Amino acid sequence: MSQPDAQISRRRLFAGAGAATAVAAVAALVPQAPEPEAVAAPPEPADPGRKGYQLTEHVQRYYQTARV
Repeated sequence: MSQPDAQISRRRLFAGAGAATAVAAVAALVPQAPEPEAVAAPPEPADPGRKGYQLTEHVQRYYQTARV
């Protein structure tokens, strides 16, 4: 009675091949994790000597002309 043993063996072979194919298909469809991007350094100020708002002559002149 070697016939039933041969059928079980073939069934396991085909089932294993089908499972391996299914795993390979799923692995091909799963999106890959994106690579981490390099962290950008904060931008340096255009003019390191300047520190924020400055009340210059030009700005004072504007304020004088804008008064209502």
